[in-house]
Amino acid sequence: MNKNILMIGGSYGIGLELAKLLSPAYNLYIASRTPGGSEGTGALHIPFDALTDDLDPEELPEMLHGFVYCPGSINLKPFKRMATDTFEKDMQLNFFGLVRVVKQILPLMAEGSAMVFFSTVAVRNGMPFHTSIAAAKGAIEGFSRALAAEYAPGIRVNVIAPSLTDTPLSEKLLNTEKKQEQMAALHPLKRFGKPEDIASCAAFLLGEQSRWMTGQVLGVDGGISTLQSN
Repeated sequence: MNKNILMIGGSYGIGLELAKLLSPAYNLYIASRTPGGSEGTGALHIPFDALTDDLDPEELPEMLHGFVYCPGSINLKPFKRMATDTFEKDMQLNFFGLVRVVKQILPLMAEGSAMVFFSTVAVRNGMPFHTSIAAAKGAIEGFSRALAAEYAPGIRVNVIAPSLTDTPLSEKLLNTEKKQEQMAALHPLKRFGKPEDIASCAAFLLGEQSRWMTGQVLGVDGGISTLQSN
């Protein structure tokens, strides 16, 4: 019998690529505002807004073997121009939305199950104009380590911290050839990320191949967090 995976988000970008990877081997449940491209994956779609909704237990399986929280934001401005409510909104979507869902699904998580969350390379690397998103994602990293410690060995919890990835969220940063060249040049591997780069790591963290990993933050970032670019 296939195992059950719940994804919050999964209709676009990294989430959609992950859904494509997971759907042949898992019973996949995607809770998001719109089905988007996930309609072609065979997943069961659950209408859900991470900012306002609670999950209906009647729409979920009795047991979950994996959980992924995909919602995120990119607000890049100088700190002096960043409104306080932007910090609050980023924290609500990225962190508090995650906390609410985790509280709801913990009773459903099976022994040996796995959770995967998303951070950003900007938590480890100080980057200008990233104060709000780095704060929100930094909260996720601290939360995930504490959660991993509290629920080991029954539930594994790991985080992926990508660098710039070509998704709808980053469209404005990559909408010209010149911008694409500039962003690629910042990375030692000389390209920005593709959704499948991040999705393949998430699939690994959900699977048996990573069964001795928990409490980790993995940089899937073209080397930018640890290497100097030539």
